[in-house]
Amino acid sequence: MTDTASPPGSRRWLMLPVVLLAMFMAGFDIWVVNVAAPSLQRDLHVSDAALQLIVGGYAFMYASGMVTGGRLGDLLGYRRLFMIGVASFAVASLLCGLAQSPAELVGARLLQGLTGAAMVPQVLALITATFPVGERSRALAWFGVTMGLAFVSGQILGGLLLQADVLGLGWRAIFLVNVPVGAATLIAAAIVVPHARGHRRPRLDPLGAAGVSGSVALALVPLTLGHDEGWPVWTWICLAACLPTLALTLAWERRLTRRGGEPLLDLPLFRDRGFSAGAGLNFALVFFFGSFMFVLTLLLQAGLGQSPLRAGLEAGPLALTFTTMSILGPRMAARFGPWSITIGAGLGVLGTIALALTGLRYGSHLTGWDLAPATAVIGLGQGMALPSLIGAALAHVPPERAGAAAGILTTAQQFGVASGVAIIGAVFYARLGPGRASSVPAMELAMAIDAVVVLAAAVLTLLLPRRAAARSPAVTEELAAELSAGVAQQAK
Repeated sequence: MTDTASPPGSRRWLMLPVVLLAMFMAGFDIWVVNVAAPSLQRDLHVSDAALQLIVGGYAFMYASGMVTGGRLGDLLGYRRLFMIGVASFAVASLLCGLAQSPAELVGARLLQGLTGAAMVPQVLALITATFPVGERSRALAWFGVTMGLAFVSGQILGGLLLQADVLGLGWRAIFLVNVPVGAATLIAAAIVVPHARGHRRPRLDPLGAAGVSGSVALALVPLTLGHDEGWPVWTWICLAACLPTLALTLAWERRLTRRGGEPLLDLPLFRDRGFSAGAGLNFALVFFFGSFMFVLTLLLQAGLGQSPLRAGLEAGPLALTFTTMSILGPRMAARFGPWSITIGAGLGVLGTIALALTGLRYGSHLTGWDLAPATAVIGLGQGMALPSLIGAALAHVPPERAGAAAGILTTAQQFGVASGVAIIGAVFYARLGPGRASSVPAMELAMAIDAVVVLAAAVLTLLLPRRAAARSPAVTEELAAELSAGVAQQAK
């Protein structure tokens, strides 16, 4: 519930494309950098490790601030924090486009992810606050479609921007395009987005946020930089400190729960087997998808020497099947229940194995179109599994705790992206070797590991409850939308 009445219908529907445009920017920037990765290495002399930080660091910071961003929206007002987020995201994008060194780009990219975490949670909150129940399902449907369009555009529009070399900007255009788009969104938001604020005033948990993010960083940073740096002592110290830091964070979260506080992690949720399995599935499936997209782009451009535009077009079958199944996924979930997730994960296993076998068959004669059938199957599987995952994971979670649960699940997704890029990227580069004679064997090894990850995810789906607890249609639609869009915000 919020302290604002629903605005007139025409204004609500004018607001929707404005907030969805901000959502599009955040999703677009996750995928477009994959297309630009080889250009960054060539023009800015970005190292392999720095490239992994540029791609995965965005998702890491996005995950680190997601739950806190949602709570700040409750405290400060959704409209105000949305506009702050849009403005800061545009500034961070400008800094990315103006970067003169890999270090500057990494720093700006981390800032961009953090500002996205302030902006994105307010989108679902504003939709929930301003649309009555009878109209909300239509608005939320456009919410899911926007994420699919962001994925398609990240691959294809990103390739077009790089190929066109607008004003001689090269790779900088993929970041600088957010500046005018952000400015237009900000102006429109000032006119059509209503003031809205939750009745509830949540308390922040800065120690919990720092502890969870720090634990993950202590593992991902050495895994990302270790190969390039020759595995110095500090990398092993960080890895050794990861688990103790996580243990201390969990102890703090338990203590905060006993004191009646509001911890970042609602640990009692993990007593439910279905929720615990759902959290693991969120991490594993997005770990796979993020690493797969990273490796595929490097293979097509750096390995096979294709242009960004051609690489984007050759990812078209994948984008098409992913988007189509993302739209149809909720219907399949309603019909087949958690089995749709099992089938989707199984298709991911088959597609990943087919990708590796295609590399073995064609070797140095491999082309992007040879990979298209396998990547299309992967798109089908991911599009089928992800939209229905939150409904299954939340089947036995009380509605009053759904916001906290969705926050954990979507944070696990974004940490999955960052972890996949760091770990599988490190394996890919280690197999590639200093001469980079061929990217195909490195891709085959990376996909073999990813196949094991997705197979484990498929087995994990068997722990999901086969029969969901009864919920009203409106609640079910809202929970499904929270997963497919990756938004950690309590919609009440």
